[in-house]
Amino acid sequence: MLDGVGARLRTLRQQGGTTLAELSASTGISVSTLSRLESGQRRPTLELLLPLARAHAVPLDELVGAPSAADPRVHPRPIQRGGMTMWPLTRRPGGVQAYRALIPPHGRDGDREQKSHEGYEWMYVLSGRLRLLLGEHDLLLQPGEVVEFDTHVPHWFGNTGEGPVEVLVLFGPQGERMHVRARPKGS
Repeated sequence: MLDGVGARLRTLRQQGGTTLAELSASTGISVSTLSRLESGQRRPTLELLLPLARAHAVPLDELVGAPSAADPRVHPRPIQRGGMTMWPLTRRPGGVQAYRALIPPHGRDGDREQKSHEGYEWMYVLSGRLRLLLGEHDLLLQPGEVVEFDTHVPHWFGNTGEGPVEVLVLFGPQGERMHVRARPKGS
């Protein structure tokens, strides 16, 4: 985080039209120290950054480039597996796991070996065309289509189309199932 402080200090000083000598006079920090901070030759310390943040009228977090604590966005780390990228949407171990998966064109196309394992899977195609080999079935799923299956049944899925496929996946490792409830007529 501290690697970019020097460049930010220089930019703030230049935007304010302040010279190193003027900044030195207002902060009590020597011109040579300020110059070394801006060039990255001196490591910034809290004792140096506090007066500089006051002089530039910016919060210390902005000066050091710290991420905002008020930022509510989640930045899950993607997982690369078998030619596709998956973003975990749940964080707790056990129970149903949710993923957003992106399969590039012809991703996973080479090895179509069907495998089986413990669990239950639910997939919703967001975009593109998903090919699913499920036991004896060969299915081509379009956007908006959903499939649900016991993963003990040998299966393979991938993208054999032109564009990428984006899929929302719910996986129950202990066989948990998605329960769909029909709405009564007139509701």
